[in-house]
Amino acid sequence: MRIIIVGCGQVGSVLAYQLYKQGHVVTVIDQDISAFDNLPVDFQGQTIEGDVMEKNVLHRAQVEDADAIAVVTRSDSLNALVAFIAKTEYQVANVVAANTDPRQRSIQESFNLPIVGSTSWGAQQFIEILSDAPLRAIHFDSDPNLIVYQLQVPESCQGCLLQEFLPADKYKTLSLIRANQRVPVSSVQYLEAGDLIYLAADPAEIESLRSQLGSLQEQKA
Repeated sequence: MRIIIVGCGQVGSVLAYQLYKQGHVVTVIDQDISAFDNLPVDFQGQTIEGDVMEKNVLHRAQVEDADAIAVVTRSDSLNALVAFIAKTEYQVANVVAANTDPRQRSIQESFNLPIVGSTSWGAQQFIEILSDAPLRAIHFDSDPNLIVYQLQVPESCQGCLLQEFLPADKYKTLSLIRANQRVPVSSVQYLEAGDLIYLAADPAEIESLRSQLGSLQEQKA
């Protein structure tokens, strides 16, 4: 994936490095050139010094070709605005903004963007949201047990029973989208490949679900 990180502070530098080590093409933007000193010496991604609100800066970062962008500056309003521009003007598929002041969170959420509280969550949570995996977190709250996940049902799960695959005592199925139409969860018995499911669960249960998805994929291979 081609990923842009705006802000090279404590979270941004760790996020950029971890994504780079995972093999992604990473570009980091910061208006303070000294901020790039936070990056490890073996980071080989691109760094751009400049004000992200100047269009030429985003163009230099090739925002038109970006698969994801994380905006993690110290300014909550700037984070929300840049993320909103990336999503609406440049149609970047995966966008996430950091929140440092809980009092500003509701304003940020009015932009209808994934928000991560960087004071209580670290780089791993941003990576989770930016992931293109079938199962990924899309919303983190201050309570680590209240995490909303998005599951795109893979071919390996075609025909699985919903209640067996996502038992109600472990997962709270919030909604299901099938063929771009919201379908009442109570009316669904079997899963279809491509279904988009939103669910809330404890992270420990999600790891179990990831293992189950991996096992089904191996069986289908």
